[in-house]
Amino acid sequence: MDSTSLSTVLSNTIRDVPDFPKPGILFKDITPILKDHELCQRVVQAICRAFVDQEIAAVAGIESRGFFFGMMIAEQLKVPFVPIRKQGKLPADVISCAYDLEYGSATIEIHADALNKGTRVLIHDDLLATGGTVVAASELVQRAGGEIAGYAFVINLDFLEGKKRLERFGAPVYSLVDF
Repeated sequence: MDSTSLSTVLSNTIRDVPDFPKPGILFKDITPILKDHELCQRVVQAICRAFVDQEIAAVAGIESRGFFFGMMIAEQLKVPFVPIRKQGKLPADVISCAYDLEYGSATIEIHADALNKGTRVLIHDDLLATGGTVVAASELVQRAGGEIAGYAFVINLDFLEGKKRLERFGAPVYSLVDF
């Protein structure tokens, strides 16, 4: 099926959870997608097709929901998976980046030896909102020696304009569903 029909299926599958993680937030929950093996395969195939000509050498997934499809995308592309985790969760030497969230602040980390200089990295997360987390992940990838080849999201909350924050990295941004 084409990406338009996949977008429709995903829109109908993603669950809205009001007032999570705090009042006034409408959370877009991708876990219902995970109950459908064939739909998961379609998500991975669509993302991989979008980046087939980008010479991806690694996929970096952002904790935690970026791990769900990130590992599958890396497997499909036959490249390493690099976890970007919350502070204190990686066991070896790390590079850290603190950033602001809509409702606080956070720090994420990558292993210092996760990437070789010039490795072309696809950064994946389930959702792009304001872009704070993925900007921090982008800075980590660059500080670790990687080159950002692209961004892949299941969901883009277009009204929050996260894509604009990624323009400075000069890499294509792909999402399967825009709200």
